[in-house]
Amino acid sequence: MFLFLVVALAVVVAAVTLAVVGGGEGQGPLPEVAPERLQDPLPPDRPVGRADVDALRFPLAARGYRMSDVDDALSRLGAELAERDARISDLESALAGARAAAHHVSMHKPAPGQGEQQ
Repeated sequence: MFLFLVVALAVVVAAVTLAVVGGGEGQGPLPEVAPERLQDPLPPDRPVGRADVDALRFPLAARGYRMSDVDDALSRLGAELAERDARISDLESALAGARAAAHHVSMHKPAPGQGEQQ
């Protein structure tokens, strides 16, 4: 029985080796496959939205994900967030200025009937 298992294992290993290096079908070794690359789904012409981030999928590499693909996506998202933070800061300061101006005008506005008593 042991001898049968050893022979069967040798046949399987030989068959797999022949399939990989190209024996039997005349096509040669297995064809080279181009590595899967990230098709950048982040829109270049508009700001990134929640649905864009949810749809982002990285292709698998030998040990997880390609660092360059992940770094590119993270730098793009970081730039978008920095731009939004700057825009929010500008809008908040403009709103604070508008509120201060409105408060200043309302404090110096004469009461009805007091403006022309002469």
